[in-house]
Amino acid sequence: MFNRLMGLFSSDIGIDLGTANTLVYVRDRGVVLREPSVVAVQTGTNRVLAVGDEAKRMLGRTPGSIVAIRPLKAGVIADFEITEAMLRYFIQKVHNRRRMVRPRVVVAVPSGITEVEKRAVKDSAMHAGARDVFLIEEPMAAAIGVGLPVQEPAGNMIVDIGGGTTEVALISLAGIVYSRSVRVGGDEMDESIVQYLKREYNLLIGERTAEDIKISIGSAIPTGEETTMEVKGRDQVAGLPKTLQISSEEVRGALKEPVSAIVDAVRITLDRCLPELSADLVDRGMVLAGGGGMLRGLDKHIADNTGLPVHVADDPLSAVAEGTGVVLHEINFLRKLSDARAG
Repeated sequence: MFNRLMGLFSSDIGIDLGTANTLVYVRDRGVVLREPSVVAVQTGTNRVLAVGDEAKRMLGRTPGSIVAIRPLKAGVIADFEITEAMLRYFIQKVHNRRRMVRPRVVVAVPSGITEVEKRAVKDSAMHAGARDVFLIEEPMAAAIGVGLPVQEPAGNMIVDIGGGTTEVALISLAGIVYSRSVRVGGDEMDESIVQYLKREYNLLIGERTAEDIKISIGSAIPTGEETTMEVKGRDQVAGLPKTLQISSEEVRGALKEPVSAIVDAVRITLDRCLPELSADLVDRGMVLAGGGGMLRGLDKHIADNTGLPVHVADDPLSAVAEGTGVVLHEINFLRKLSDARAG
């Protein structure tokens, strides 16, 4: 009986509700779920057929009666009902489908979203079974997750590159001094690869193939050893399956625009930095988090363009989720953050 009661009280969860992936942190257990933010539904209805990994496998491969949906676009909810169904599925999954559990939930959201979008996230989580919902801005969660001393009176800089957005923030004394959110991330990189192959080779590929190319041979700068990869798709002219070899140099060229947008966001943030905080950053530098932060050579490229040390987080993909987990233990700190924003 005691164990059951403890299970109920430790049911609080943190959610990194990402455009590409959703991670769930359960209090005292750590990150227990990491699945794609994809839902497969029956065409013309909102009847959910699959969620997460199973639904992602259906992307680009569904018959006419099934459609695979990514309910978040650029870090915000594009489809309210499908997001709610996805959250309910994830909440029940991490609690072994116990319906009586109504956890307190901390959800990480992009720093640039509107009050209406924040309300949509809160409502979705409440309808999905949460008892109470707290929001924390993604860059703050990422900074906490990678271990930056955010409560100290010193400058901390985080660059969180997710699927739909890149969040750049300067943090001091538990507050965001300045943040910049640009709707460029891993998805934009994938789309750039799709468009390059369509333009140069008349080859049509899906987003999963583009992501594989980015992970396998993508880079922000030359890495010393150029490699190639076999890519399969459909010839846009002949309409037939086609295979070709693409080089890492070509992929780097295709990624130039989104990479430049991320570097520009970092430079603009540094330009708005107070002199005292700038002095702190000379030694501390900045930390890259999020899946996009793992792009080869991106840390060196940003360092070359800013003159500051750039570090990649130990586990970039889990940084935001880990941060939500830390604040689950310090709900008063989260209330303090909320009061500071309201003030």
